[in-house]
Amino acid sequence: MNPAEILEWLRPVQDPEMFISIIDLGLVYEAKLSDDGKKADVVMTLTSPHCPVADVFIGNVKTRLLEYPGITDAEVKLVFEPKWDPKTMASDEVKDRLGIW
Repeated sequence: MNPAEILEWLRPVQDPEMFISIIDLGLVYEAKLSDDGKKADVVMTLTSPHCPVADVFIGNVKTRLLEYPGITDAEVKLVFEPKWDPKTMASDEVKDRLGIW
């Protein structure tokens, strides 16, 4: 599994308020796998630093990572720099859906 495969694996995880994939929103900044392929590390942000369901959201990402065959450990690091900006980080489809053009 490489970083692109990790991102694709996370695609079904949705922002709990917007119901849009965290990948399409551009919330995942980095994804990597340990050399032995057993640990996944993800660096991500939230659409808002004051997200009331942040813990559940992060738990959903970690749970999804641990569902991948062979991954036995996962860490999700939450950051707020750089600040999430849908104008530059979201997919074109999401921008269209959100009316950002």
